[in-house]
Amino acid sequence: MRILRLFREACCHLRCCSLRKQRSRRLSLLVMKGFLVYILIFNQMLWADSLPPASAIASAHPLATAAGEKIIHEGGNAFDAAVAVSAVLAVVEPYACGLGGGAMWLLYRATDQQMLLLDGRERAPEQAYWRMLVADGVHPGLLEQPEGPRSAAIPGLPAGLVYLAERYGRLPLRRSLRPAIDHARRGFETSPQYRRFSMESEAMLARYPDSARIYLREDRAPAIGSRIVQKDLARSLQLLAERGMAGFYQGQLAEQLVQELRTSGGIWTLKDLADYRPVLRQPLISTYGELRIVTAPPPSAGGVVLSQALEILEHFELVGMSSVERSHLIIESLRRAFREPMVYLGDPDFTSIPVNRLLDFDYIDGLALTIEPDRATPSIEIGDTPGMNADSMQTTHFSVIDREGNRVSGTLGLNRLFGSGYVVPGTGILLNNSMENFSAPPSGNAQDPQELDHANVLEPGKRPLTTMTPVFLETADRIAILGSPGGNRIISSLLLAVLDFAERMPVETLVGMPRFHHQYLPDVVSFEIPAFSQEELNQLRRLGHRLEGTSQLFGDMQAILWDRGLGVVSAASDPRGEGTARVFER
Repeated sequence: MRILRLFREACCHLRCCSLRKQRSRRLSLLVMKGFLVYILIFNQMLWADSLPPASAIASAHPLATAAGEKIIHEGGNAFDAAVAVSAVLAVVEPYACGLGGGAMWLLYRATDQQMLLLDGRERAPEQAYWRMLVADGVHPGLLEQPEGPRSAAIPGLPAGLVYLAERYGRLPLRRSLRPAIDHARRGFETSPQYRRFSMESEAMLARYPDSARIYLREDRAPAIGSRIVQKDLARSLQLLAERGMAGFYQGQLAEQLVQELRTSGGIWTLKDLADYRPVLRQPLISTYGELRIVTAPPPSAGGVVLSQALEILEHFELVGMSSVERSHLIIESLRRAFREPMVYLGDPDFTSIPVNRLLDFDYIDGLALTIEPDRATPSIEIGDTPGMNADSMQTTHFSVIDREGNRVSGTLGLNRLFGSGYVVPGTGILLNNSMENFSAPPSGNAQDPQELDHANVLEPGKRPLTTMTPVFLETADRIAILGSPGGNRIISSLLLAVLDFAERMPVETLVGMPRFHHQYLPDVVSFEIPAFSQEELNQLRRLGHRLEGTSQLFGDMQAILWDRGLGVVSAASDPRGEGTARVFER
C-alpha cells in the first residue's frame, strides 16, 4: 500500500506539471492510466479469493428490501434476491416501475467473474412508425399526449425476471416471485410518497377505469394508510411464475393484453410479444484515477455521459481545490458530456454507436482544453446539437450483494409517473409510456428516417434511449454497487457519488450529500437548496453560471460498499426517499 501511495503522489506531481504543456499532459495521463489499471488488476488478483462477510440489500421500498433478504435467507443468491426485489418494487411502486415496464440489471457472477448488463428495456411495436411522436392529422403525437395505450412499448421487465431466475438464480422463479404475488393479493399501505405521486397523477389515472379503481379512491389520491390491493396483477404474476416467458408473452395473458390494447387504440400484436427477448450486453468500462467504473452501455446514454464527464475531470487535480473551483469544473464537464447523446447514442442493435470515439483520449483531451478556469462557457459556444431530452425522473433502483460475492445493480422504470396511466383491463398491468423517449422528427419536411442525423429515431423493434445507469465502482480494496432514479439527473448524481467514493467517503455520504446538475441545454445549473452556500453561489455567478435552486430533491440513490481491506460491508438508502438498506449474515 505504501508503494501505491507513493505512486499516487508521483502521478499528482506529473499531472500538475503536465497542465503547463499539452504534450506532456497527454503522456503523463496515458502513463498514469496504464499503470493504475495494472495496479488495479494486480491488487484485484490478490483479493480474488476474498468473500464479503455479509449480504446486503438497499432498495427504494422497505417491502422490497425485506423480500430480497427473505429470499437470501431461504437459500437464494443475489440474482434470486434481484428477482424478488424487482418484482416487489413493480407491485408497491406503480408510480416508478411495473410489470408493464422495463429495466437494466448490471450483473457480476463471482464463480467465473462474469460481468454483464442484462438489457430489459422496452421495444417499439412492429406497427410503430417514425413520425408517431408528432400529430399526423388523425392522432395526436406522443409528444403532445404522452400517455395511454399508444404510448406503450413492449415490456421487458417480465422477460428479465425470467432470465435472471433461469440463468443466474438458484431458486425456482415461482419462489422468488412469491413475495410480490402476496403483496399484490393482500395489498400494501399507501405511504406519503405514494400519496404525493398519485395526487400529481389523479387526472391521468382517472381517465382509465381500471387505473382509477386500483390506484385512486373516487378519482382522488388515497389517504395515507389506505390499502392498495391488486388481485388481477397477482394473477398475472402467478402466470409468469408458473409458465415463465410463455406466461406473459404468449397464451391467454398475451392475447388479453393485445385485444384490450388494440380496442383502446394501441398497436401491439401477438408477434410483438412473442418476439421479445432481453439482451445481454458487455458493460461499458472506464477509469477515473485508480478507480474502475463499470456501467450500462447504449441504449443507455447514462454510462457514456458519466464516463465522458469523469474522463474530462481527470485532466484536473480536484483534490485541494476550493469548493467553487471544483463545482465549476464539474459543471463544465457535465455541460460538454451532455452535448451529444441525442445525435450519436441509441439502440446498438440498429445503429453503429461510436462509443470508442466519444471516449477517445485525444477527443476527451480536446474537450478538457476548452474549459476555462475563470469563466463558464455558454453552451451555445460549444455546439448546436439539440441536447438530450428531459428523461423522466420516475424510475427506481436497488443494489444487492451476497456472501459469495455475486452482485446486482438494477434500475427499473415505466418512464413517467405511473407510466402511460393505462392499466390493461383484467390484468392489473400498468403500461409504460416509453415511446416518448425516442427523438422527435425534425420540424422540416424530411420524408424518410434515414434523413435524420441522430441514432434515437423511432423504428419498429427498437429500444429507446434511456438514462438508466446501474454502476459498479472498483478500486484495489473497495467495491461499491449503486444507482439512482432521476432521469437526466441520474448522471450528475452518480458523478458526484463517484467523486466521493474516489475520496474514500462512507456509503452514507455517497447517497446523502446535496446535489447539483447541468445538462448542456437548458444552460442552467439546477441545485438542491443545501448544495451551495450564498458565498459559493455569488462566486459561481461571477464566473458566469446561471443557477436555480429548487426544493425538489434529486434522486433516490441505493448503495452498498464492500471494504475488502477492512472486511466490512455497509449499505445506505437515500434519505430523500422511503427505502431501507439492510446488512445481514447469511
